[in-house]
Amino acid sequence: MTLLGAGAWSAVVLGGGDPGDPFAAAHGAPVKALIPLCGEPMALHVLRALHDSGRIARVAYVGPTTPVLEGLLNLRVTDHGTLLSNLEAGVDALRSAGLAPGERVLVVTADIPLLSAVQLRDVLDHAPEAALVYPVVRKEACDAAYPGVKRTYVRVQDGTFTGGNLFLLDPDLIGQFLPRLREVLEARKTPWKLAGLIGLGILLRLLTGRLSVARLEQKVSSILGVPARALITPHASVGTDVDKDEDLQLAETHLGQGRPTPAPNSNPTAAL
Repeated sequence: MTLLGAGAWSAVVLGGGDPGDPFAAAHGAPVKALIPLCGEPMALHVLRALHDSGRIARVAYVGPTTPVLEGLLNLRVTDHGTLLSNLEAGVDALRSAGLAPGERVLVVTADIPLLSAVQLRDVLDHAPEAALVYPVVRKEACDAAYPGVKRTYVRVQDGTFTGGNLFLLDPDLIGQFLPRLREVLEARKTPWKLAGLIGLGILLRLLTGRLSVARLEQKVSSILGVPARALITPHASVGTDVDKDEDLQLAETHLGQGRPTPAPNSNPTAAL
């Protein structure tokens, strides 16, 4: 594992969304990222965490912005309509601005306002070397941090996890894995297509909780054609996005109390 210092990362913040999103409209915002939270746009809390982490050299923001956001970003990118198109446009904008040799890219959605600078720094500092790194959080960590909050979990041999709303990538390799990743995402709602991509045996073992994280990493790496790694993090905020009023109230409550400093952990964010 290589620990990366300040300036070794740039970031793409995904702040776009459906202009007809009823959740955003109910709160008087054009898109979810601009819903007011503690008197500020939700995305501002995420941008502040990036800035205060001391690890991010520049930020490309994809989606509509406001003047208060623009002080914490370097590049504005037009919403291209889909997650992967926005990801690609954001990385292209960073490339045009000039990425340093070896610089990696953090991709984060603008709807995880509970993420703190300290937590983000811990994730980045413990990121393994891989073309694609996807943080996951144990159910126990989510239940401890935010009791009663409902999230989607997947059970594997190593435990029960929810996925993070950020991931880390090597921009030099994005062209190799993005087409395959697009295929997987398009097939995810059609079981027979998904089985064809990942293999029926792997799919059945995953559905029955008999697949290990290590084996899943191997399969994902094989499908995408690049090294892919999971990163277990104790920070529940990484997997706690705001999708409904209950989530918004949770964020209001926790941010109103001030961001807690994570307790010392003898086993911090760990790559498998």
